Amino acid sequence: MITSSKPVRFLAAAAVAVTMTAVCVGQTAPVQATTAVVAAPEIPDTPAGRQLRWLLDAATRPPIPESELKEHFAAAFLQSVPADQLNRTLTAFKGMRLQELTRSESTLLTATVEAAGALFDLSLSTDGAGLLNGLLLRQHIAPAPKDWAELDHRLSRLAPQAGFIAAEVAKDGTCRPVHTVAPDAARPLGSMFKLYVLGTVAERVASGAFGWDTQLTITPELKSLGSGELQNRPDNSKVSVLEAAKLMISISDNTATDLLIHKVGRKNVERTARAWGARDKRDTPFLTTREMFVLKGADYPRHAKKYLSLGTAGRRTYLDRVVAKVPLSRIAAWTAPRELDTIEWYASPAQVCQAFARLSKLTDKRVGEALSINDAGLALDKAQWPSVWFKGGSEPGVSDLGHLARTADGRSFVVTTLAVNPTTSFNDGRTISEQLGLTRGAFTLVKGS
Repeated sequence: MITSSKPVRFLAAAAVAVTMTAVCVGQTAPVQATTAVVAAPEIPDTPAGRQLRWLLDAATRPPIPESELKEHFAAAFLQSVPADQLNRTLTAFKGMRLQELTRSESTLLTATVEAAGALFDLSLSTDGAGLLNGLLLRQHIAPAPKDWAELDHRLSRLAPQAGFIAAEVAKDGTCRPVHTVAPDAARPLGSMFKLYVLGTVAERVASGAFGWDTQLTITPELKSLGSGELQNRPDNSKVSVLEAAKLMISISDNTATDLLIHKVGRKNVERTARAWGARDKRDTPFLTTREMFVLKGADYPRHAKKYLSLGTAGRRTYLDRVVAKVPLSRIAAWTAPRELDTIEWYASPAQVCQAFARLSKLTDKRVGEALSINDAGLALDKAQWPSVWFKGGSEPGVSDLGHLARTADGRSFVVTTLAVNPTTSFNDGRTISEQLGLTRGAFTLVKGS
């Protein structure tokens, strides 16, 4: 429900570019990839290879002393990318592992590495003294499919349960499908449900109920777990509605989400979801992220079984009187799929497309500001696609990506992939890489259709 989408950061100069994709993971610890152990590629004994070997070691122990950085980076590089910036990058990629060498020359090397559950393309170069004078890290994206048939084949291999839609948003705000796979089958959304929360917030602001500058109080009762940063702020500190909305979308902040649900009211989010086409009965009551964590992670399966045994009214009471009183310390992480068909948030690819379409028709520019902070590393050509929105979601067994992109001539398209494996967790890095490749290809194909 709540991790993979941190915004792209560019560290100037001889180029360190960092992209960390955060979607959302419904757990308190990262999913452990279930891949076979393979031998690491042999690193050549060249100037570039020796610096790669050092870089991989340095990524296991940041922060690196400035004196050591000076032994490995050219002076001109460090003038543009100071030691503190480099150490922030190394911290973001802590534990980085080499997966594949794709090009190796004496002073130039490119490779695929894995860090934080995602794959990245790394390239580095060295100067005449063997010091690093260029370093680039960016999201690894699988090759784009050449046609819809290839996309369908690769999607079928991605997950045993998969849904897909590529559609144009018409002027009347409806989605006109161009290509679909199981478009009407409701599947778990993970943090993609936050599209409905954002929509509800925007509607309440438009009605005059409160403003984007209204302050929210971060109380202990509303703090959640997983991705985000607001849970680390002091109890009873303040955050504006706008900041919470941006954090909810850009880094999938769970505490920000729960603060906003509390502000707008659970039933108002339910009404927005229904009005926008998502009418799955399992979405009522509409859970907060903290409630999800308790039901799946605290004394499991006791709370889950009790909750599922009740009707809608009983579930609302149980959430308020029992689940709300469970401390965060009682929640344990889970790394295998759990209650994917019963305790989640649900919508079909067509309904997700409709949510993006409805958001695109709202006149408040702050909606677009929140959705365009992070593109999950899709990196479409800005000349052709000047505006790109993103929201994704995941938990063990769920990996969802959704994008809306506008062309230079004002047309809008939505591409959404919902991937579910009810028995096994995904390898997050490779799954997201493949989904991004399918998404990038779909935007090319849908634009030309």
